[in-house]
Amino acid sequence: MDLRYLIPFFDPKVQTWAIEARLLRWLTFLWLCIGLVVLFSASYASAATEYGDGLYFFKRQLIWVLVGMVGFNIVVYTPLSAILQSAKVGLILILTLLLIILIPGVGTTINGATRWISLGPVLLQPSELMKPFLVLQAAYLFSKWNRLSWLVRITWLSIFSLVLASILLQPNLSTTALCGMILWFIAFAAGLPYFYLGGIALAGFLLATISVSINDYQRRRILSFTNPWADAMGDGYQLVQSLLAVASGDIWGRGFGLSQQKLHFLPIPYSDFIFSVYAEEFGFVGALILFLLLVVYSIMALKVAFKARLMEHQLVAIGVMIALVGQSLLNIGVATGALPTTGLPLPMFSYGGSSMIGSLLLAGLLVRVAREENQAEVLILKERRVRRRRYVQSRE
Repeated sequence: MDLRYLIPFFDPKVQTWAIEARLLRWLTFLWLCIGLVVLFSASYASAATEYGDGLYFFKRQLIWVLVGMVGFNIVVYTPLSAILQSAKVGLILILTLLLIILIPGVGTTINGATRWISLGPVLLQPSELMKPFLVLQAAYLFSKWNRLSWLVRITWLSIFSLVLASILLQPNLSTTALCGMILWFIAFAAGLPYFYLGGIALAGFLLATISVSINDYQRRRILSFTNPWADAMGDGYQLVQSLLAVASGDIWGRGFGLSQQKLHFLPIPYSDFIFSVYAEEFGFVGALILFLLLVVYSIMALKVAFKARLMEHQLVAIGVMIALVGQSLLNIGVATGALPTTGLPLPMFSYGGSSMIGSLLLAGLLVRVAREENQAEVLILKERRVRRRRYVQSRE
């Protein structure tokens, strides 16, 4: 195997890809590069204070980016049929990790939530790694829904429910809601009856209501979201500081590296609220550019989905779009006060190895779908040419 294939920037075969695959590849790299630049600025002050090294978080993020890029190119060069067949194994393995985390004393607890498992010096967040496998298995299941027995349907719906429940018990309502949205939209795109979809949506709403009722911190977050200024130094502190950062950016922003709120005012500025730092430094214009990137990415994903010949490929493309663009919009909504405060990272931006690997694997899946549709067209054209040549020869 040519090792250059593992480094996407030096991939020698890209010129043979479909235009959609090439554009999505470069959009992914542009998104990633912007995110790294913003992370460098957002994390420098915190890293210098906490670890005596301003590049502490940035250097570790680069390592995860390299790992994620290897995964990205492995996915891009692996037939989607093989990936779909192996998705169920990956999903079960990640689900096992999610259940192990719930065992007292095994999972790693940070800020009151047990969402990580420690493998030596490395912290993994299985809920972030679950997203690519959830998209794949949901696409595989719902694309064949009408041909499956009720036993198979109920088995996989029960496994999906167990995945959502294990994430919710961490507790992690925001990621549970996002995974539920991914499943729901894939099922909707597959054409499942509205009766089923309505029932699933109602069950999700009731589950979220119960979770908010049981967990006091979730209830306080929602209440503080309606008026964060009422308790600006308490439950509303994060949102108030985020709004101050976004508002301070004005039209053109303060300039790269000149954010004031990241200087120990905004909690963990390199993670969940990294968009606030981005908006403060690059202003309304910078936020508009990011929105434009997300819009173009969504359009390309939908174009790939519409061109796909197999329903499972269509559903993979739609699932990736919901997972990446949908999560980005939810994160931005939280940072701007449009949604209650949650713990969702901004894909390609926020610090975290599991999130970065999961995001790049999802992006690789979308590029793979685009590549396979182009290859299918080439094969069809070649077959037609061969038939025409044989016909001409027979006439002669």
